[in-house]
Amino acid sequence: MKKASWSLIVAFLVCGNIATGQGLHFSQYYNAPLLLNAANTALLPGDDYRIGINYRNQWSTVPVPYNTFAAFADCKIGGNRENTNHNNWLGIGLAFFNDKAGNGSLSLLQVQGNIAYHLQLSEFTMISLGLSGASVQRSVNYDNLTFDQQWDGVTFNSHIANGEKVGIIKTSYYTIGAGGNFAWFPNENLYVKLGGGVTNINRPNESFYKSTNTLEMRPTGNLDVMFKTGPVLIINPSVYYTTQSAASELVAGAQFRILLNSATTTHTELILGAYDRLADAIIGVAGVKIGGIQITANYDFTMSALSPYNNSYGALEFSVIYQNPYGRNKDKMSKQFTCPRFF
Repeated sequence: MKKASWSLIVAFLVCGNIATGQGLHFSQYYNAPLLLNAANTALLPGDDYRIGINYRNQWSTVPVPYNTFAAFADCKIGGNRENTNHNNWLGIGLAFFNDKAGNGSLSLLQVQGNIAYHLQLSEFTMISLGLSGASVQRSVNYDNLTFDQQWDGVTFNSHIANGEKVGIIKTSYYTIGAGGNFAWFPNENLYVKLGGGVTNINRPNESFYKSTNTLEMRPTGNLDVMFKTGPVLIINPSVYYTTQSAASELVAGAQFRILLNSATTTHTELILGAYDRLADAIIGVAGVKIGGIQITANYDFTMSALSPYNNSYGALEFSVIYQNPYGRNKDKMSKQFTCPRFF
C-alpha cells in the first residue's frame, strides 16, 4: 500500500474523528473545564481546588470503538480576601488525556499544564485569561493492521510483508492554547459566563512519516447561563461550538439541578439534562451532587448517517469531580444552593 493510501486511512481516523467531535472530546464539555478553555483553570466560585476524571466509550457496537480518558486537577493561589469587593487570584492546573481508537490502536497521549488569572472588575463582573501548553504523543501499531499486499487470494495473511512500517510507530509535538472568559453575576439567582479559546496556536506538525501534516488552529466558544427559579431548582442552559479546518461541532442543551436535601454543608442535588449535538446525536444526562462530590453520566443516541450501522448506540460517558475550599476557608464558604458567586 502506498503512502498516499495510508494517509487516507489516517485522515479517516483522525480528521473523521474531528468531524464527528471525536479527538479529545467529551459530550460533558462542561465537566472537562481545562480542555474546554484554559481560562477555566481554577475558576471556582466558593471553592479553592478541584480534581476530576472523565471517561468516554464511543461506538462500542462497531469494530473500531473509541475510548477517551482524562484526569485533571487545578487550584487557586490567592483570592478569597477579607474586607474587599475585588477578589483576584491565580489559577494553576495539570491535565492528562488519553485517546485510543481502531484496530491499529491509534493513540493520543497528552500531558497539559494550564495557568490563568482571574480579575474581579466589580462586585458583579469578572474576566479571566488563561494559557495552556501540552506535550502530545501519537502512536499506531502497524502489526495490527492489514494492507492490500497481504491479500493471498483467500484472506489477509499477516505473515506476508505489508510493504509498510512494522511495530509501534510514534510521533510527538508540542501545542499551545489560550482562552478568556467574562462572567456576570448580579445576584445569587443569576450567573452568565461567555468564554472563548483556541488550541494549536503554534500549528504543530503531526505525521508518522517525514512529511508535513500541519494541525490547524481550533477555536472554541461557550455560553453558560444559570438561573435559580425557586428554592429547589436551578436551570442551566449552555451552548458549545468548535471548528477546525472544514469540520465543526455545535452542542446545545440544558441541565436542571434539583435540591433534594438542604443540609448546610452536605446538601444533595439531582442533575437531569438533555443536549443536542447538531446533525449527530441526542444526549441524555443524569447525575447527583453530594456536598463537594459530583457524579454525572450521559448517553449519546446517534442520529447521524451512522445510526443504521450501530443501531443508534452512540457513546457512554462518566465524570467524577470533587471540589472544596481550603481548610482555612471552610467556615466562610457555606455550601448554599445558589448560582455561582465569588467571595
